Amino acid sequence: VQLVESGGGLVQAGASLRLSCAASGRTFSSYVMAWFRHAPGKEREFAAAISWSGSSTYYADSVKGRFTISRDNAKNTVYLQMDSSKPEDTAVYYCAASKAGTYNGYDYWGQGTQVTVSS
Repeated sequence: VQLVESGGGLVQAGASLRLSCAASGRTFSSYVMAWFRHAPGKEREFAAAISWSGSSTYYADSVKGRFTISRDNAKNTVYLQMDSSKPEDTAVYYCAASKAGTYNGYDYWGQGTQVTVSS
């Protein structure tokens, strides 16, 4: 499985941005998908996750109420809608896939997309 993120860029605080992660392979619809982020000088952190059907979503407290994760299994794509962005959201954002359908271990990772939020 290959994961390719896109949609990153430079935005001002308060703006919105939508990240996309396109996956190869025919089993995408069975994977739990997630977004993580890695800011300079900090450890990589979990941002959001979504069940294979899209019926369940989970968020880190730091993004809850501002970010929305969604997926389109027909397009093998998972999205992260970032609203009310803050400078502390600046990071490289990675999507990840769990083939076992669990939320605590991910088997595949994308190369990341840079998001920079200016104040």
